[in-house]
Amino acid sequence: MINSNCSNFNPINYNILMVEDSKSLIKILNTSFKSLGFNTFLAMTLQEAREIIKINKIDYIILDINLPDGSGYDLIKELSTTLIKIIVLTSQTDSQLKEVSYQKGVMDFINKDKNFLYKISEIPQLIKQIEKNRFKTVLVVDDSFVVREQIKSILSNRNYNLIEAINTNEALNKISTNKIDLMLLDLELEGLSGYDFLVKNKKLILDEQKIKVVFITGNISSNFIRDAFRLGVKDIIKKPYAIEELILKTDLFINDKDVEDEMICSKQLLEQYKNTVDRSSIVSKADFKGNITYVNEAFCKISGYKEEELIGKPHNIVRHPDMDSSVFKEMWHTIKDLKQPWSGIVKNRKKDGNFYWVQTIINPILDENGNILEFIGIRTDITEIEKTKEYLKDQYDISQNNFQEVMNLSKLYENAIEKSNIILRLNTNKIITYANEEFYKISGFTKEELVGKNYYYIRNVSSNDDSYILKMWEELSNGNIWKGQISNIFKDGKTHHFIAIVVPIINLNGEIIEYMSIRKEITEVIKLHEELEDTQREIIYKMGEIGESRSNETGNHVKRVANYSKLLATLYGLNEKECDILFTASPMHDIGKVGIPDAILNKAGKLDDDEWKIMRKHCVIGYNILKNSKREILKAAAIVAMEHHEKWDGTGYPRKIKEKEIHIYGRITAIADVFDALGSDRCYKKAWEDEEIFELLKEQKAKHFDPELVDLFFENIDKFIEIRDRYKD
Repeated sequence: MINSNCSNFNPINYNILMVEDSKSLIKILNTSFKSLGFNTFLAMTLQEAREIIKINKIDYIILDINLPDGSGYDLIKELSTTLIKIIVLTSQTDSQLKEVSYQKGVMDFINKDKNFLYKISEIPQLIKQIEKNRFKTVLVVDDSFVVREQIKSILSNRNYNLIEAINTNEALNKISTNKIDLMLLDLELEGLSGYDFLVKNKKLILDEQKIKVVFITGNISSNFIRDAFRLGVKDIIKKPYAIEELILKTDLFINDKDVEDEMICSKQLLEQYKNTVDRSSIVSKADFKGNITYVNEAFCKISGYKEEELIGKPHNIVRHPDMDSSVFKEMWHTIKDLKQPWSGIVKNRKKDGNFYWVQTIINPILDENGNILEFIGIRTDITEIEKTKEYLKDQYDISQNNFQEVMNLSKLYENAIEKSNIILRLNTNKIITYANEEFYKISGFTKEELVGKNYYYIRNVSSNDDSYILKMWEELSNGNIWKGQISNIFKDGKTHHFIAIVVPIINLNGEIIEYMSIRKEITEVIKLHEELEDTQREIIYKMGEIGESRSNETGNHVKRVANYSKLLATLYGLNEKECDILFTASPMHDIGKVGIPDAILNKAGKLDDDEWKIMRKHCVIGYNILKNSKREILKAAAIVAMEHHEKWDGTGYPRKIKEKEIHIYGRITAIADVFDALGSDRCYKKAWEDEEIFELLKEQKAKHFDPELVDLFFENIDKFIEIRDRYKD
């Protein structure tokens, strides 16, 4: 079951009051919110605001502090007992006043600085997040009534469901009976300490329920910090804490939980897709030698074998002796030597000696280097169709001296083919002369629209390039039967995929008089395969975003790095498949940062030697996470994670390899990552100007970076700038 919190969020259900005496600013706010569907009310004074509140249900107020008839703080005090949520616009920086305001219903402060317009554009997203918080539960474990009440008043205002406990026994009971997203745990509890409680119940809290835990304590030692983070605690808040710190960290870890939940949902979806294929098709997997490594229930059912009787056995265990060995020779040549999909009709033998027929597609699965990892076969049972064909053939042989009988049987055979297949006939000039009802039904064309048109009237999808189609016609013109996959765009603009057999019809003089195309639609199978690949990519992308979010780097960073990497790979001359693999894998270059402590990761300033040693471990951590995968994208991601900090001159880390010892994926991602990181604000630096960045890249040519890649970068600098502008933070 897929969970979708707040999927029913609709701006039309929310009334927004904007209180601002600047006509230009209130116009900008009103236009922005109305375009998204919110209901808006406008006031330029406190008195106007009070009148609107009297007669309307207001959900959110965007409030300027300095107004002609008084201070916005007066209105905050007046509304402190209501459910109205307030976002303050101010140029003041009084932290004490902010603390009080947070306790009286203020959700956030938007400072009027150089980034003000960008900040207000994010307010609608903040409102959506606040509403989404209604589905999130925070457990506060503290023996201080004052602390619990303060936290409840602050976080309840942000719509979180708050549950409280005064000791560890009560906390354990709450955890057992509620779905907890975040636990704020006091360290100094009477009896069992917060740390000992978490150690004792780690399996339940952290491993099984995956609750995010934040310690709140007045005493912090380096040993405690180390032990807490090793245990799995997300953060430590020191008492007395700033309310704004509590809010920001709560929102951050709840958001991290959302990302993790989305990954779980994606995995569930992937499993559902797999189950759909398993239920609808006969599926098996085999290793490079043809030994079976996986069979689904449908395979066992049709073959009569149990799973344990098939796993590890050669696939020819189900081969029928009637099958010509040349078919399998051609199959192995196609999938093993050419590394291309093979399709055909195969007669197999059951365990009890009976036979069955399957329409088969076998696809080789390759790694990033083009090496075969395994083979996947998807089959459709066509036994009844083949039995009908064999019956008709037998009847034909028996009645070959009876012309009328032959004609009747031919008609039956033709009707059988007509009803069970999609038929298209062409003359030698490739003009369509006939299509059956199934073809008209699928294509959406009428007989009048189609007959008499050239074959190319039915548009071929770009994946079936010119050379592919030309090769098909070359085979046919030589009198050979052609088998393969064809994809067409029909009248409704949708793409349809087919397994096709095209037969040249030859007269008694050996002349080709027409071509007959017999098709089976496989669109749904192709869509399932594409959805499986898309889901894999989405999971990988989310993993990349998790790595970046831990160091307070935005998702747009990974988007930019992915697009820079693909562009540079294309310019370098990598093929389309390699470019796509790098595009998908590069966002995971910093996935290893999940293993780096927050204190180091988000340190504002230069790291010391010990901290830098720990930071550099993220390359190896990322590699170890990914290295054992057999999936080509994840194997590529492992390379990127390990080598994106290596340098051309051999002074990089972690292995100090140099020049083309560094994989091209690592060399490309290095430039993409550095170019974006230098141009972005970080906790330890401000964004560099473009000229500074370009000077560094030139200076580090043939030192840090591959000189050829640097040249390609500067030759196409406008394209990289365009990507940066497209995915601005």
